[in-house]
Amino acid sequence: MEQQKLPNTGAIIGLSIASILLCWCYGVLGLLLSIVALILASKATKAYNTEPELYSDFGSLKTGKILAIIGIVLNVLFLLFMVWLIFSVIGVDALQDEELMKERLEEYINNQ
Repeated sequence: MEQQKLPNTGAIIGLSIASILLCWCYGVLGLLLSIVALILASKATKAYNTEPELYSDFGSLKTGKILAIIGIVLNVLFLLFMVWLIFSVIGVDALQDEELMKERLEEYINNQ
């Protein structure tokens, strides 16, 4: 029987790379993409584990899974950074007042 490629391997790698590139979008969009990639990768891994002789590109799947995990880590770190920035540097009260936000950011930058 001829071996075939695992389902969604290209989509998994594409979503994983996009999640790494989009981690600068407040960590939310990239996090969603990497979670979707990880879910697809786990489904493809299950398909491979049931009948490994049918599929040929398990290495690509592992690469996509590793990239998805890296994407999750980067996005969570950036999301935590944004939360820290809002609560400790800017302050919740400054979120409604643009001038106060600019003033606090300038103070923070000048004190560094």
